[in-house]
Amino acid sequence: MALVDAHQRPLRDLRISVTDRCNFRCTYCMPREHFGPEHAFLERRELLTYEEICTVVAALLPTGLEKVRLTGGEPLLRRDLIEFIRMLRTLAPQMDLAMTTNGVLLEKQAPALVQAGLDRVTVSLDALDKATFQTMADTDAFQPDDILRGIDAALKAGLKVKVNTVVRKGMNEHQIVPIAQACTERDIPLRFIEFMDVGTTNAWDLREVVSGEEIRSIITTQIGPLTPLAGQPKSEVARRYHTENGQEFGFINSVTEPFCGSCTRARLSANGSLYTCLFASEGHDVKSLIRMGASEKDVQNAVRSIWNRRDDTYSLERAQSKDTKPKVEMSFIGG
Repeated sequence: MALVDAHQRPLRDLRISVTDRCNFRCTYCMPREHFGPEHAFLERRELLTYEEICTVVAALLPTGLEKVRLTGGEPLLRRDLIEFIRMLRTLAPQMDLAMTTNGVLLEKQAPALVQAGLDRVTVSLDALDKATFQTMADTDAFQPDDILRGIDAALKAGLKVKVNTVVRKGMNEHQIVPIAQACTERDIPLRFIEFMDVGTTNAWDLREVVSGEEIRSIITTQIGPLTPLAGQPKSEVARRYHTENGQEFGFINSVTEPFCGSCTRARLSANGSLYTCLFASEGHDVKSLIRMGASEKDVQNAVRSIWNRRDDTYSLERAQSKDTKPKVEMSFIGG
């Protein structure tokens, strides 16, 4: 039986964070002042094992789960991830299995990811200009060419590829067109993401949001007219458009055009908590249930109870909200 929440939204998409660690310190996600040398990351025993994650996925497949996306932190940092992908693919041969990554480890791992059964990869890339890229990612160990080589290796290996770009006013608006051109050259979709107030450490300010409408105007002016794609599923977070030449651009406008009403996503943190909203303050402990010997049916019933009570509409309520409770960090539950 399908799971539906208080607003009749089904659970179709599970985002799984396999690690809270990352080799970047992006200013909008893991700012170094909060995630520096003294930050305590999860110990190995605190992480869900791959077998435990598979228990959760297996429990949800009969309820209508269609998509699993592996996230982090940076998922490619987790040891034996290839074997885990193989486990998931064996568990659900027809499931849509994807991963979000910063791309710096993708060049070496792309062929093995395909062989293990991964369908798609979304690569985060916020600038092609080296100085801008290293400022936003807060790293001098990597540069945009590392990401581009990873994208090219993924394409060559047979993975479907998308690129995500977070646009932050005063930082990387001048990179919108160069990134669009790089994606056009490779014939891969590009999605622009409004700077969001995820977590409490990224110093979010509404004045730093570049709206999807503004970005569309830049693309239209400098690249060409955009036409909305017909028949887009309501549950998709991106509003997709294409150019006259068929290049696809998507716009994730969580701030200016909230899409809570069609959200079908749950998030499983690296330490085994289930979150029903990207902007949630608290999760629901699934790991303890599993480690006490719960069966797949027990896990399914627990998630059903959680999801049935879900009434999250944070993005719709943002402007009126007076709630100052801290929100979970994006690096902990993925995007």
